[in-house]
Amino acid sequence: MARSMKEVHTINYYPINEGAARRAKEMNSFSDYKEGSATAEYRAMVDKAAAIAEQQKSRVDPMYHEKIDHLLDTYARKLAENMNQGFAIDARVPSVLIAGPSNFPVGKKEKQNRARDSNMEEWRHIQGLLDKIRSTGMGGISADDPAAVEKLQKKLDGLERSQLIMKEVNAYYRKHGKLDGCALLSPDQIEKLKASMASSWRSDPRPFESYQLTNNNAEIRRVKARIEQLSKQAQREFSGWEFDGGRVEMNREDNRLQVFFDGKPDADTRAELKSNGFRWAPSVGAWQRQLTDNAIRAADRLECIKPVSGEKPSQLQKKPSILQTMREQGEKVQTEPEKKAPSGRDAER
Repeated sequence: MARSMKEVHTINYYPINEGAARRAKEMNSFSDYKEGSATAEYRAMVDKAAAIAEQQKSRVDPMYHEKIDHLLDTYARKLAENMNQGFAIDARVPSVLIAGPSNFPVGKKEKQNRARDSNMEEWRHIQGLLDKIRSTGMGGISADDPAAVEKLQKKLDGLERSQLIMKEVNAYYRKHGKLDGCALLSPDQIEKLKASMASSWRSDPRPFESYQLTNNNAEIRRVKARIEQLSKQAQREFSGWEFDGGRVEMNREDNRLQVFFDGKPDADTRAELKSNGFRWAPSVGAWQRQLTDNAIRAADRLECIKPVSGEKPSQLQKKPSILQTMREQGEKVQTEPEKKAPSGRDAER
């Protein structure tokens, strides 16, 4: 059931490591750490995100409210993780101003700076969640949305209802030569259609012209095809694989094809992954892209993640998993009628 527009979602604040924040401050500044300041900064940012979420919920259909709340919670959780990781990184090596130039661990500092860059990249990704909150319910329906099929079905119902109404209104107009009294339209709608017809350049205008019916029907076919595509994708069993130096997993919950390397891939491998639509996600430690047939085809082109079996990733998807095969065989045994032992003359034969 849709919630009231005035209902405010309870904000989940995740813990901030005040001890790590204090150590990071001591490693990089002569000024004292103000107890609780890291938590206050974190909560202020989450409160700002919550205000954006509530504003967006006031603008869109209540069916999108749950997704907005989920994005807000993801933002709050990932922000806490990122800040805590940032404090841990900053506390690894002191600033040269604190430690002094003598015997300064340059190598460790360079490693720390690389970790800071990675942490900052993840920070920018997390801030991008605010843009996702602002755009939720304002555009198309993403395949990432777990309720995508349900929302598309609702859209389809509306389109089909509109198609039927347009046809019936046109039929009413042909029969009566006017729109007054048409029970399918409100008085305001009748006046708007009459004004539109009066200003039309056509010699014989209709309430709804043929191009409007044609365009709406085309959109009905497009949405139906989209529903069929997503429904098939949701039912499909994707299989991961191992490659020399790592593994590939199919994360159905997040709708991502994820590549995990045992170590950091070289520059050429990273460039190859990027050119095929994969992006580094520090939060999960994987290179990933949306889990679709296109992602599998992209994996086919990547030698760096070629399955150890020598097959293409797409070929692996055509094979049922061992678990699926065992399940199907078990069902077959249960459904087959029990064969009776032969008796009498049949037994002698």
